[in-house]
Amino acid sequence: MEKLIDVQVLEAYYLELSRWFVDDVLVLSTLGQVAVIALAFLVALPVAPGLRRWIERLGKTKRMEKGGIQAARVIAPLALPIVWLILQWTSVIVAGQAGWPHQLIQITVSLLTAWVVIRLASQFVHDPTWSKLIAISAWTVAALNIVGLLDDAIILLDGLALQLGDLRVSALTAIKGVLSLALLLWLATMLSSLLERRIRTLPNLTPSVQVLFAKLLKIVLITVAIVAALSSVGIDLTAFAVFSGAVGVGIGFGLQKVVSNLISGVILLMDKSVKPGDVISVGETYGWINTLGARYASVVTRDGTEYLIPNEDIITQQVVNWSYSNNEVRLKIPIGISYKSDVRKAIALCLDAAAEVERVVESPKSVCLLKGFGDSSVDLELRIWINDPQNGVSNVKSLVLLLVWDKFHEHGIEIPFPQRDLHIRSAEPVPVVSSAAE
Repeated sequence: MEKLIDVQVLEAYYLELSRWFVDDVLVLSTLGQVAVIALAFLVALPVAPGLRRWIERLGKTKRMEKGGIQAARVIAPLALPIVWLILQWTSVIVAGQAGWPHQLIQITVSLLTAWVVIRLASQFVHDPTWSKLIAISAWTVAALNIVGLLDDAIILLDGLALQLGDLRVSALTAIKGVLSLALLLWLATMLSSLLERRIRTLPNLTPSVQVLFAKLLKIVLITVAIVAALSSVGIDLTAFAVFSGAVGVGIGFGLQKVVSNLISGVILLMDKSVKPGDVISVGETYGWINTLGARYASVVTRDGTEYLIPNEDIITQQVVNWSYSNNEVRLKIPIGISYKSDVRKAIALCLDAAAEVERVVESPKSVCLLKGFGDSSVDLELRIWINDPQNGVSNVKSLVLLLVWDKFHEHGIEIPFPQRDLHIRSAEPVPVVSSAAE
């Protein structure tokens, strides 16, 4: 402690620091790099506001998708560091080509790059684990680059390798593969979402074809991303030929239902027999199709229950599509009246009741027919048409029957109930014989 507060020791530290500052800092190359960094920042100051306004206007255009609007909102505040980073990268390239010293500029570029990457990752990557991993990786690479150990670290990671036949897998290859796969899958997902929204705006394509194209594009993009990630790390894809054959055998034996549902889903999308929004009945399930998936169709009933029906069942079972060619559906409502009632008047009242229900369409017209003479009633059948079966069938029948009930009571039309008449035959006299008389 006494040595640290010794005046001579402090003076020696000061002289050494002054010598380093004069010999290493106050030199032409270092001052020139500082000047280049400051000049790039001063140039970026007036340029960044214009770039920020341009990005904000671009994000507000009507043609911009939701993902593009979000990207514009994230990138716009980073206009200044991005412009500054571009100018610094340009300075590094020029200095490297000219053979000038640029260590200080390189350090500035590393720090700026790490900061911009972390800011973008924190906005685009919502998973905190992945966001933290990206931040740690960016700062680690920047620190290694600043101290000049990045190349040594790359050589060390490449040396940690395993030889699997002709395939060499190193720690560096694994890291590159994971990063490439994550980035390419993210880009493929973003692009597929963008293209799917574009496809859904095309008026000439039916909903089923739109779903088919969207899913095929997503599968193709994800496949391309995986292949590109494997190729980027030098993995020979022909090595997967045997593995693909084994997978094919496994699919043939163990995944028959899954493959059947996938193929059935493609068939449903191609033949347009069902599509999102159609009202269908499959067995005892009645509802409208919410979505068509690769493995199942989502059918939502009137009570809010969502059934996931396998695509194979829709292909192999009888399906009633209430809105296949059009949305017009005829409903048959049986009605019985007493034999004492006026049949013609009852028919007119049934038609009046149907006309008062808003969901019953005027064309085709509603009709009421005399179907037969039953044991207890005269059997009528009211036939009405609706064009919105997705809103329910039983509820519109209930409305019509309530109005029929009111009109029948108002006009004295009797609604019968089953009756039976019991006729008792007269009893015959039974002879009585007395034992006393004998």
